[in-house]
Amino acid sequence: MKKYNNGDFRLKDVGNKITVYGWVNKRRDMGGVIFIDLRDRSGFLQIVFNREYLKDDFLKAESLRNEFCIEVTGILQKRDEEMINPKIPTGEVELMVENLNILSEAEPVPFNIYEDSDVNEAVGLKYRYLELRKNKLQNTIITRHQITAAVREFLNKKDFLEIETPILCKSTPEGARDYIVPSRISPGSFYALPQSPQIFKQLLMVSGFEKYYQIAKCFRDEDLRADRQPEFTQIDLEMSFANDEDVMNLTEEMLKYVVKKVKNIELDKFPRLTWHEAMDKYGSDKPDTRFELYLNDITDILKDSSMRVFSESIKDGGIAKCLIVKNNGDKYSRSDIEHMIEFVKIYGAKGMAWLKYDNDQFNGVIAKNLEDEKLLAIKEKFNIDNNDLILIVVAKPKIVYSSLGALRLKIGNELNLIAKDKYNFLWVTDFPMFEYSETDKRYKAMHHPFTMPSSIEDLKDKEKCLSVSYDIVLNGYELGGGSVRIHDPKMQNIVFDALGLTKEQIKEKFGFFTDAFKFGAPPHAGLAMGLERATMLLTGTDNIKDVIAFPKTQTASDLMSEAPSIVSKEQLNELSLKVEVKKDE
Repeated sequence: MKKYNNGDFRLKDVGNKITVYGWVNKRRDMGGVIFIDLRDRSGFLQIVFNREYLKDDFLKAESLRNEFCIEVTGILQKRDEEMINPKIPTGEVELMVENLNILSEAEPVPFNIYEDSDVNEAVGLKYRYLELRKNKLQNTIITRHQITAAVREFLNKKDFLEIETPILCKSTPEGARDYIVPSRISPGSFYALPQSPQIFKQLLMVSGFEKYYQIAKCFRDEDLRADRQPEFTQIDLEMSFANDEDVMNLTEEMLKYVVKKVKNIELDKFPRLTWHEAMDKYGSDKPDTRFELYLNDITDILKDSSMRVFSESIKDGGIAKCLIVKNNGDKYSRSDIEHMIEFVKIYGAKGMAWLKYDNDQFNGVIAKNLEDEKLLAIKEKFNIDNNDLILIVVAKPKIVYSSLGALRLKIGNELNLIAKDKYNFLWVTDFPMFEYSETDKRYKAMHHPFTMPSSIEDLKDKEKCLSVSYDIVLNGYELGGGSVRIHDPKMQNIVFDALGLTKEQIKEKFGFFTDAFKFGAPPHAGLAMGLERATMLLTGTDNIKDVIAFPKTQTASDLMSEAPSIVSKEQLNELSLKVEVKKDE
């Protein structure tokens, strides 16, 4: 078995006879001497083949090429002064080889694996086992392991039990689309792969385990993006006889432990914002607080303006918000602002008004039409100065928040306002209990239907009802979320009723779950966090594929194993299935 790590050797090891293994990373042939950087997971060790010492084995050394997998034995020695390489930890030593064993040869690799340069995604994923040899990807996967290990260390010390929950489950409503699995034994019936262990971890609380956690595999059949995959991993936990403060305090302590362990960074106490505060100030329920560019309210200023595009929209239930880009107006030409207008339209805004303040006066299309007292009110309220740019959206709150929230991030990146070396954690609390779905024309649970409402009285007004819920946010990403759960069957039925579920639907979808709560369920609360997202942010990548060993493409395909794939007719017959492929209309 391999005894040494190539990257661990130092001057103290000089004189030892050792056997090391690895891949040829770089080869330099100097005639009678060949130098090779031998790579393993830990790093590099320079090994030296000298014709005088090796004789017959030197012919084998001359045949070595990049990515050959070899075993070498020799004496570790100090490098000559002019050969010392201070850029690598083993740069003062080298191995003078006495014996070489070629374990396997390698064909030329289809792309450069020796630098952390971008590789065509299709090619990289097809040869993922080669792409994973790249230093950057190896480090991210190792960091993922370190995060997982730190989470386990912390929760084990806190008396939590790691318990696995089923992968083959019952399909339930709400949430994203399920991946379903046909049953051979029960023709026409299907399992669903779990979108989360939510129901099972609550049942574990009913079972009396009190403190549960799991590094849980989850599946969602939804459109993919840079920070989303069809299968992902949650750091999942649940606590009995606990409230929201208990969960948030424990999670905060855990994250501080993980970041100290993995990044050697001490974190301060996490600030808190309510959902309404976050939306009002940042236009997002997962705000990036690393820079100060806020949404400012000017509804009172514009509500009685003679510009009907403003006043009529506000009268119809809209609000007016603006971003004030301080001392950077000269960075944006009229053409740039036109591009911004097109950008906010992506998020439902019909347009965007703007003002520039230069030479002690306002300029811009609306400067001539907006009343002088309105312009003065804006100037005084926000201390407007020369070279300031004001960007205004007036619309329904949801559109204003989403459009200006996205524009805020765009400007932050363009002007390098975001401190990339910061880890800004915060809690967002008191989410709405319900959100209205324009597609389904009904209210749905913003989190899930087992979330505790702020009170029974509040359930009468779905528009204003809040939930006892909380999200942990890091640098503009929702890292995870949780809530106090409903443990009273009467309360659970009231929430189901508010969601428009009939008794038959409740029995069919959640019967086994609601039955369990008739037998003495404890108050409980929990949280789930995305392991991939945490690893992304702690390794500085913006692509979730970088932190998964074998990820899928944007079409949920595995280019390496060629999944999904067609199965045989015999397999379909065993499952009592017939496949009909829809043709494009």
